[in-house]
Amino acid sequence: QVQLVESGGGLVQAGESLRLSCAASGRTFSSYAMGWFRQAPGKEREFVAAISWSDGTTYYAKAVKGRFTISRRNAQNTVYLQMNSLKPEDTAVYYCAARYGSSWSLTSPNGYNYWGQGTQVTVSS
Repeated sequence: QVQLVESGGGLVQAGESLRLSCAASGRTFSSYAMGWFRQAPGKEREFVAAISWSDGTTYYAKAVKGRFTISRRNAQNTVYLQMNSLKPEDTAVYYCAARYGSSWSLTSPNGYNYWGQGTQVTVSS
């Protein structure tokens, strides 16, 4: 099985930056894709960013495009989310996810097979 562990969350002021990390471990082949989702209180889990493991193609939600950057380290099955110019509306629990082939869009949580426990990101005004 695959285990995902997120790190890097915390409390920051608006305009500051955070870098989240997610490491995948266990018996597995390289992921088809890895991504980040977030969930704020009272809201559905929403797509943030994803990266294809084969060619590095990236995908971003409109709300974070231009501010967040997803990247990967292939050998360690590790994905990062650099979050700049953070806004209070970015406050949420951020989840790392991995998938190994799916008919679902990379922006949908339905296609992801494994999930981390989440890390809290809080952005104050």
